[in-house]
Amino acid sequence: MVIRNKVLILAPLVAAALLGSVQTFGAERVGAQYSNSHGMHLDGRFSHNQFYHDRGYSIGGIPRGAYEIHHGGQSYWYHGGEWYRHDGRFSVVIGAPFGAFVPVLPPYYSTVWWGGVPYYYADDTYYTWDAPANQYQVVEPPAGIESGGTTTTPPSDKVFIYPKQGQSTEQQAQDKYECHRFGVEQSGFDPTLPGGGVAAEVAATKRSDYQRAEAACLEGRGYTVR
Repeated sequence: MVIRNKVLILAPLVAAALLGSVQTFGAERVGAQYSNSHGMHLDGRFSHNQFYHDRGYSIGGIPRGAYEIHHGGQSYWYHGGEWYRHDGRFSVVIGAPFGAFVPVLPPYYSTVWWGGVPYYYADDTYYTWDAPANQYQVVEPPAGIESGGTTTTPPSDKVFIYPKQGQSTEQQAQDKYECHRFGVEQSGFDPTLPGGGVAAEVAATKRSDYQRAEAACLEGRGYTVR
């Protein structure tokens, strides 16, 4: 009886251990199984780590809650970071059309910095903020971002000034504002606007021009700039 009781006690423990192994093994494979069986892929670029439908995947009707986007004389549907073209009774997943504008970013996106400019990435698509349009625009990835882009926020544009002529706090504030405006006028770049208020491909150069112009103005008014 003693031996039988020990067997009865050990049997559930062995079963539980085996079940735990099966569950662990299943958890390791669930991503691949889900992707293969549902026509989806995992986008791991820039630690994005989100699942999206493959290009060419189709669904009946139009995704619920999708935005209708008009671009280049065509109509597209934008939903959850995915782009669709409606074809008869079905909507087919396609690549995002370059130049199209959207009112909101995908629900999950990664901010990727390149040349001091933030790009918003999701499902192999890059977006930038377009100030004149007050919307986000689909853009081609700038050369180098695939290997050199980073999700780490760059250092701030904040400038520290040290008065060399005993300027008052009020005078410092006025000089700093006027030199900021001077920098904007000289470069066309305004750091108070998303993306500096300029096209993404020239933002890095314009940002540098702004910083040089602002520093020259402040130094001309008797400040040390850091």
